[in-house]
Amino acid sequence: MYQVIEGIISPVNDNYGKKDLVPSHHRVAMARLALQTSDWIRVDSWESEQTQWMETVKVLRHHQSQLLRSATRVEGPDSGKTPSDTAAAPELKLLCGADVLKTFQTPNLWKDSHIQEIVEKFGLVCVSRVGHDPKGYILGSPILCKYQHNIHLAREPVLNEMSATYVRRALGQGQSVKYLLPDSVIAYIKDHGLYVTDSSQKGRSIQKNKGKTS
Repeated sequence: MYQVIEGIISPVNDNYGKKDLVPSHHRVAMARLALQTSDWIRVDSWESEQTQWMETVKVLRHHQSQLLRSATRVEGPDSGKTPSDTAAAPELKLLCGADVLKTFQTPNLWKDSHIQEIVEKFGLVCVSRVGHDPKGYILGSPILCKYQHNIHLAREPVLNEMSATYVRRALGQGQSVKYLLPDSVIAYIKDHGLYVTDSSQKGRSIQKNKGKTS
């Protein structure tokens, strides 16, 4: 049984190369706006501020070392506690969707050594996705199967098909994302003209002029 002490959102570096990836300072700012009311999830900009894209396992190593360093400062080197009295050191796990779990099977996308380190040293918490079979992905991979005890499948009572890709697509098409994002984030996107395409601008122009006659 785990006690969750915090969640960390780590926006990816600009050099990740994903299509339509807005600059990291915008993504960090939007994440912080979205988490203004959260008392346990925080945004960490370290990954986004590096000079180059960092592989996932390297980001996990960084955050794990930071967690252990923080735990040491809290306990103190001369706390007088024996090892049996000391609370368990915090563990870091990678939270991902079942679609990410599937990518472990994609040839040449992940290094086997990195997959093994992630599931053996850190562990995964995998959220279900419609149309995906996380149990099948685990059984179909020798590495995942070996360390399946360290892969936790989150079973949601209500499946949610919402994704960041869907929201970005809706924004690009000029559709409303009210209730899908906090109002502060929607305002930020609008103020900075993010995720806007020529077609979405045209669609908004048509809607504005609808009903007008010359």
